[in-house]
Order: sequence, then structure tokens, then C-alpha cells
Amino acid sequence: MKILITGGAGFIGSAVVRRAIADGHEVVNVDVLTYSANLENVASVADAPGYAFEQADICDAAAMREVFTRHQPDAVMHLAAESHNDRAIEGPIDFVRTNVMGTAVLLEAARAHWNALPDAKKAAFRFHHVSTDEVFGALGEDGDFTEETPYDPNSPYSSSKAAADHLVRAWGRTYGMPVVLTNCSNNYGPFQFPEKLIPTVITRALEGKSIPVYGDGRQVRDWLHVDDHADALLLVLGKGRLGETYCIGGDGTKRNIELIHMLCEHLDRMAPANTAHADKIEFVKDRPGHDFRYSIDASKLRAELGWAPKMQLMAGLEDTVRWYVDNRDWIEGIRQRGFQSERLGLVKA
Repeated sequence: MKILITGGAGFIGSAVVRRAIADGHEVVNVDVLTYSANLENVASVADAPGYAFEQADICDAAAMREVFTRHQPDAVMHLAAESHNDRAIEGPIDFVRTNVMGTAVLLEAARAHWNALPDAKKAAFRFHHVSTDEVFGALGEDGDFTEETPYDPNSPYSSSKAAADHLVRAWGRTYGMPVVLTNCSNNYGPFQFPEKLIPTVITRALEGKSIPVYGDGRQVRDWLHVDDHADALLLVLGKGRLGETYCIGGDGTKRNIELIHMLCEHLDRMAPANTAHADKIEFVKDRPGHDFRYSIDASKLRAELGWAPKMQLMAGLEDTVRWYVDNRDWIEGIRQRGFQSERLGLVKA
């Protein structure tokens, strides 16, 4: 299968690219290469047979038509998105442009391509939209998100992803496009840009800086290793029922402060400092509109397609810390491009 993967130089997208190539698929990686994208993330497969890279913006209709015409993909996996909540608070229009308008432009390019395919290829074509559990809003002290949970996004980021979800479903119902959607919990693992929680803790600890914790740190997240997520996404692309949504969770629910202490324990072993890394924890002002708890019930995916996460959280965190400790040159490359772990997302008057 030839898969067009948008955002394939990003964190989750690059994991999908690497897995797809390993599984014997052809891949067309389409990425505009914004600040968080990095071709080093796919360097291990850059010379693989069947791999192609296109630097292009999903909001550019002409460029998308050209990519589809040139490569003639059998399926699309749409992962390109602005994704950091703090940046969405400071610059929401960028999120609307990429996540909403970009999705609409991509859908139209895919629809034109799909309509022109011969019958057999048209019947086999798939458009897989990759989304987030944040579209469902926040949970209280108990319960889980399922595919039936009503949408209730609370941030500019989650609202833009919710809008994209609705557009994909609309293209499926209005035009008959063969679509499938997934909503995942928080991802972690190697190659994650150091603005998200886990790489922020690790990279700041390695640099001897304070470790910021938003609010009281009691927010709860379900953590999914990116390699498990990539496996699930490719499984849904190939075998998921058309028009359906599948929730993907990692069975790794922890409060943020608990997770940070777990990371600090690993760091104390792998990169010891003069004091325990947990001594560097600093509680800071919470993010506006910070959802309290996310938790995924992935039983539909388990029952229909037999998927379950393989990576347990403690082992996954150890693996992730080790990767960042062993790949400080990757971190340094990002620093040289201007990223300094500055705090974003505080609403200014």
C-alpha cells in the first residue's frame, strides 16, 4: 500500500512513517517543516525503497493536488496539525488555519483523487484522520472517554481539532468518502519536541534547570507510547470499519505530579546531579482552561481489531528517558534552532 502521511516529520507522524516502512508499505511524507518538525526523526528510513518526502503546506490547494497527482496514493493518514495548547492560547488563528482549513483543503484534494480512481482502487481507498481525546473536554474524578462521548472542547487547540473531526465526518456522509477517525490519549516517547510535558521535564533536568509543574500537578492524563499508537493507527487504516471512530488509550493513567516524580527517579539513575532531580520541581501558574482529567476506554478497538498497548508506562518512561539521555545532540540541534523552553500560554491583558 502507498500511504500519504501528512505531518510525517513530526513526533507521532514520524513514528507512523518508520513503522509503515518497516511493515513494507510505501510512504509519501508530506510536511511543511514548521518549528516542531524535524527530518532527523525519519533519517533512519530516508533512503528506504518506497519512501518519498514532499515539503508542502496542507493549506495550499494547488500543492496538495500536485502531490496526489504525482504520487497516486492508496490511502491518506492525516496527522499534520498544530498541537501545543500553550501556543494555541497565544496564537489561536494559526491553529484554525492549519487544523481546520488545512483539513478541508486536504479533504478536497483527496476527494478529487478518490473520484478519479478506477473502481477497484476507489473501493480500497481510505482517508484516516488522526485526532485527540481533548475534543471531548474534561472528565471529573471518574469515568472514561468513549466513541460515544459528546464533544465539549475547552481550548483553541481542542476546538480546532474538533472542527477537523466534524469536517472529516461531513465529507464521509456528504460525498461518500471512505473515512475513518481515531482519537488518542497523550503520546510520549523518543523524538518528541521538548515543549510537551515529558520531554520538558527530561530536557530541563538534563540542563540543570527547574522543572515547572502547572497548578498543583493533580491533573490526570492517560499516557500512550508513540510506538503503540503507530501500530494502532496502521491497524485502523487497514482494518477499521469505514465511517467509524476508534479511541486509542495507553492504560497509563497518572496525575502529572506522579508522572514527574517517576521521570525524576529514572533521571536520578541515568543522569545523576548534585541533588535529586525532584528537588528542582517548581509549581507555577496553571494554564488557562487546563482540563482536569482525560482517560480513554479503548475497548472498541480491542474488541473489533484485537489491539492492546504493549508498552507499560514505567518501562516506557524508562525507555524515553534513556533515549533523551543518549541523544543530547538531537536536543542541542533544536536549541540551536532557537527553542529555549520559554513559558507560553499565559493570557495577557
